[in-house]
Amino acid sequence: MLVIRPIQAQDYDALYEIAQESGIGFTSLPVNEALLRKKILAAQNAFASQPDTPGVQSYLFVMEDTETGEVVGTSGIEATVGLTDAFYHYHVGKVVHASRELNVHNTVDILTFCNDYTGVSEICTLFLREKARKGHAGRLLSKFRFLFMAQHKQRFADTVIAEMRGISDENGTSPFWEWLEKHFFSMDFPTADYLTGIGNKVFIAELMPKYPIYVKLLSKEAQACIGKVHEKTKPALRLLQQEGFKNRGYVDIFDAGPTVEADLVNITTVRNSRQCTISKLEEVPETKEDLYFIINDKIADFRACVAPLDFDHNGDAIISPKTANALLIEAGNKIRICACAPKRA
Repeated sequence: MLVIRPIQAQDYDALYEIAQESGIGFTSLPVNEALLRKKILAAQNAFASQPDTPGVQSYLFVMEDTETGEVVGTSGIEATVGLTDAFYHYHVGKVVHASRELNVHNTVDILTFCNDYTGVSEICTLFLREKARKGHAGRLLSKFRFLFMAQHKQRFADTVIAEMRGISDENGTSPFWEWLEKHFFSMDFPTADYLTGIGNKVFIAELMPKYPIYVKLLSKEAQACIGKVHEKTKPALRLLQQEGFKNRGYVDIFDAGPTVEADLVNITTVRNSRQCTISKLEEVPETKEDLYFIINDKIADFRACVAPLDFDHNGDAIISPKTANALLIEAGNKIRICACAPKRA
């Protein structure tokens, strides 16, 4: 069974391997031992915290195959962004150049440097290893975060965003960054991406153009990248779009990949989820229609999985002993659920 749990110190080796596999452009997991260990420690502190309002907690989870003990994926949530380090974006807007006398009216796209998403929550660091990309694994690794946020709303902001990886080739070359590099940075994309990943963002404020950039001045290749995602990121974007996430014109400052957003209460999985009590433990036939994304209501001992469940005449849940064991729960405990099949949601 695949189970989601908080990351632990002993997961470092697996996290390092995932960081290597994720490749250039996956900014939240740079291949840096000190930073990865710092991320694990920050996550442990977050899970041990008891905030009443969204703070600077950084929650990092792993997906474990309970049969082998192998970590096959990771996924995270930032309670807020931009409160300790500046959080940068470009916003794609428009400006009109018009002359009534000359009968000229031109509307052009511009990129404006901004910090508009300061204080929102961010889902991030989702990566599933190739060997585990089957069944409901990918959906579980994405959707459990919305169940966790729905269960513990006081820990998160009203708005949730996700930064999607933009276009770059196998060598880490980003056409959008190539244009910025040539005119402003003199630094290749992998280097800029790595520096950001390890928290060194001072160079952005120092070197990034402060005035709006006219999109037409960019190279054709750079223009074509704006708001587009990396080929490997398309499945993740589709999942988020199904959840109601939309792009409001914000893109990454390095590769111009889109940032999508949604109100927490309006996310599909949040709206379709509900909390219920476990009435008893007994074997439940596993059918496609009866599979649910299930989480317990804990923080430090959080667990999530996909499993079948049934309901008694009171509407309370019936789950198998195996599922209860995986979720560290027993009869009488509460769980939050969302049906895997939309028709049962």
